[in-house]
Amino acid sequence: MAGGSAGRTVASRVLGLIGAFDPAHRRLTLSELAARADLSLPTAHRLVAELVEWGALVREEDGTYAVGRRLWDAGLLAPVATDLRSVAAPFLHDLYGATLETVHLAVREDDHVLYLETLRGTRNVPIVSSVGSRLPMYSTGVGKVLLAHAPEDVRSRVLSGPLKPFTRHTITTPGLLRRQLDRVITEGYATTAEEMTLGACSVAVPITDSSGVVVGSLGIVVSALRRHRLRLVSALKVAAQGASRALP
Repeated sequence: MAGGSAGRTVASRVLGLIGAFDPAHRRLTLSELAARADLSLPTAHRLVAELVEWGALVREEDGTYAVGRRLWDAGLLAPVATDLRSVAAPFLHDLYGATLETVHLAVREDDHVLYLETLRGTRNVPIVSSVGSRLPMYSTGVGKVLLAHAPEDVRSRVLSGPLKPFTRHTITTPGLLRRQLDRVITEGYATTAEEMTLGACSVAVPITDSSGVVVGSLGIVVSALRRHRLRLVSALKVAAQGASRALP
């Protein structure tokens, strides 16, 4: 029952509000926040107002609340994100310099792909991702790499849907998607063809740590892959191998 906050510290109440958000609850009303954090409505209202003022939460136009930029900025200080971003940065820039295409560095966050870094290309290719954004894994190149190498329970959960179609090319058939993920493991790279946005195709490869565990993905977004796929895959693998060797 909401309101069971007697005896709890202010810190525990604030953490309860932040912890109320998860991949299935990215936007919450004040009442939902209070209930999920087990706080009375007046207490939740007061603490949420302070979190909004600081930037930990943002209030959307419809009155719901979402995680704010300040929490994202703080999250980037975590060793896993900091190490990967700093280590991959020179290889990301080399890749951009060699292709002049949009380049992404991403990691898996639960059932989504989280973009840690993006360098925008010089060509007019529609891009929906940005630093800090989260997108479905099944419809993005970097996401498919991460989904292919994710634990089986994650793969099964994503494949069980719902698999929302973002364009007419989005693969929403679980069996077909699973076969594609199996090819990602075999071939060492993933591709998409206008599955997230019309006019944008992508190719991506994994970044591994010293033990061979996939810790991230490096990808390129282009207008078409047919003519340049092998060249882009080769450039991506060189960059990813360099980042993998440089990881502590």
